[in-house]
Amino acid sequence: MTTHDSGPVVATENLLIDNPALYERTFPDAEGRNPRFVHDMVRRFGRPARDRPAPRLLDVGAGTGRDAARLAELGYTVAAVDISEQMVAYARSRHPGLQIAVGDARSVRTREPVDIVSCLGSTLLHLTTTADIVAALHRFAACLTPGGLLVAEMRNGAFLLTDRGRRELLDHDTVRVVEWEGVRYTSRTWLSIDLAGQLLRRRRTWSWPGGTHPIEQHTAWRLLFPQELRYLLDVAGFDVLALFDAPGPLTEPPWPAGEILSDTLDGDRLHLVARRRGPDLDANDADG
Repeated sequence: MTTHDSGPVVATENLLIDNPALYERTFPDAEGRNPRFVHDMVRRFGRPARDRPAPRLLDVGAGTGRDAARLAELGYTVAAVDISEQMVAYARSRHPGLQIAVGDARSVRTREPVDIVSCLGSTLLHLTTTADIVAALHRFAACLTPGGLLVAEMRNGAFLLTDRGRRELLDHDTVRVVEWEGVRYTSRTWLSIDLAGQLLRRRRTWSWPGGTHPIEQHTAWRLLFPQELRYLLDVAGFDVLALFDAPGPLTEPPWPAGEILSDTLDGDRLHLVARRRGPDLDANDADG
């Protein structure tokens, strides 16, 4: 393992998880697109909580905590979880007022039911089996008060059914150069489809001056198709209010509030707003 006195931390094959500050440098979001997207979806589809001034929100897959902290600034009472201990430690150091803990989407619980669950950045798709996705959706429902909202953002499996999707994602590698602490880091990414697993697999290598050898990372996303996602949400106790490919926090141009939501579903991203049905689930189940 190294530290950033002599280079990045290299504890696992995932350089960005090992170095959360490098993650934020690689994927900057000065405009706060994710929090504005969640906030606008809540304003559009949410039901005001008359018995308290601040809606309660759980951010699942919070990473560095930057989105959760901004949502707190927008007036939400925020709790957050992430599966990475490194990310949670970094989030606590950067946002000391943020309530964040190490947690797994498949087993997440809250002290009391919340009004909104947000799950962004394809967090749900890192659960690569149907059983794990269903488990997570059931936990999201259990954490929500009846009528509460799930706001999610992820890759769109249907995009790879289009010629444009295959050209953009599969026909070439992607190179990214990032300057961090005076060092130029270069990542090279290749994507491929695992048909049997219904996965989009990613191989990424990182190299930098002074690095003894490239760091190679292998990850995958589950390819969920729109109708499949609707079915899984229904099974978990949700009614889909909106399912659209644009606009969104990672689409171009940046997310604009109040726009018409496109339901052609042939774009790279899939955006979801769903309401937890009730009172078929016991609200006390949020405590497990």
